[in-house]
Amino acid sequence: MTDCIFCKIINREIPSYTVYEDEDVYAFLDITQTTKGHTLVIPKQHVADIFEYDEKLAATLFSKVPKIARALEKSFPDMEGLNLINNNKELAYQSVFHSHIHLIPRYSKEDDFSITFANNGDKYTSEEMAEMAKTIKENI
Repeated sequence: MTDCIFCKIINREIPSYTVYEDEDVYAFLDITQTTKGHTLVIPKQHVADIFEYDEKLAATLFSKVPKIARALEKSFPDMEGLNLINNNKELAYQSVFHSHIHLIPRYSKEDDFSITFANNGDKYTSEEMAEMAKTIKENI
């Protein structure tokens, strides 16, 4: 894809701080550095989001994530945790439409990063939950 910033990074048209690369996967430091070591892991094949992955691409990309996560942990001994984030489509805060996984090291509760999840469980009856699960199963 000619207008994709991540494709340009892969093709060395735009510089990046590479932390890992193989035939199918490219990982580099996110220029925002939400926290020290914030890394993006991307497939070299241009896919917009998770909905365009096939099983082989998913297995290839996601199998590299633990290796890179362990490298972050070894590199930053003060790291106390790690967030893995994958945003898909604009409503879910995807801003670059080349699929990517954020590995965000966590150092303390005060490291300027937070995620909260609303608890809406009481909005659904057990019958509605069972119906949701049934519908999803039927579509797998």
